[in-house]
Amino acid sequence: MLLQKTETTAKPFLKWAGGKGQLIEQLSQNLPKEITLSGKIEKYFEPFVGGGAMFFWLAQTYEIKHAYLYDINPEIIMAYSTVKSKINALVKELTALEKEYFAAKLSQREKIYYEKREEYNAYISKQVPNNAIHRSALLIFLNKTCFNGLFRVNSRGLFNVPFGRYDRPTICDKINLLAIHRVLKNTQIEKADFEACLKEVDDQSFVYFDPPYRPLSKTANFTSYIKGGFGDEEQRRLKTVFDRLSERGAKVMLSNSDPQNVDQTDRFFDDLYKGFNIQRLFASRMINSNAAKRGLIKELLITNYKKDNILGLDE
Repeated sequence: MLLQKTETTAKPFLKWAGGKGQLIEQLSQNLPKEITLSGKIEKYFEPFVGGGAMFFWLAQTYEIKHAYLYDINPEIIMAYSTVKSKINALVKELTALEKEYFAAKLSQREKIYYEKREEYNAYISKQVPNNAIHRSALLIFLNKTCFNGLFRVNSRGLFNVPFGRYDRPTICDKINLLAIHRVLKNTQIEKADFEACLKEVDDQSFVYFDPPYRPLSKTANFTSYIKGGFGDEEQRRLKTVFDRLSERGAKVMLSNSDPQNVDQTDRFFDDLYKGFNIQRLFASRMINSNAAKRGLIKELLITNYKKDNILGLDE
């Protein structure tokens, strides 16, 4: 069954550090030619779904027969699963949270935020029985009201992003949530490590990897979206999976930070993905406490194909 395009354009329901919304145009110009020529994708895999900007755009632009969305972060997967299967109950919870928040004076909202954060962390630490609908609503609430829309956890796995001080954040975007619900209808959503895609990927598959970015400095590490982080060894393990998928004939695209933004001699990814197609795109860096350091920054786009010639397959 094909994913149905919606009358209302579905966009990510979570703000996400490194979200791909601003890069969609550049990414779209680098899709495999088989997709752009046919307008169809037999199998689509996104093993680090995060905010899902790439998936939502693809699902409303091309016909996707089978879609597989994975993430190791259980909170993300719970939220996606709730939007997919419990949308009405979720909207009801979010509406109540939004009403409570906006009824409070500006001076009281910070207190409400930290109370909700403590309530949310009680679920994470298993101090209270799980309630997937309320927990997902709290995640969305915190994501819309916290600083910069980050998802970050401490060493105990607890959400620790501070209050964001926004005047009128959109907490319950019912129209968008319903559109997302329709787009997610025929997707397979699974809490899983990125290696899980090896179970299903074949030569009819398109895989997009958007892993936690390798930090450009010790003070710019936003990889702690899951307890334990995502270091260089994980990046190397991901390269091994990239190789195995390429051997199967799958088309694979991967995004990551460009360490040469700060160190021209750092060839970590250039060496790691030597032999594949490496491009440098420009994106806006918005997540920095120092406004002077925000602006255009290079990101890497790595594929196992070129637009006009599939590496190792058509040659």
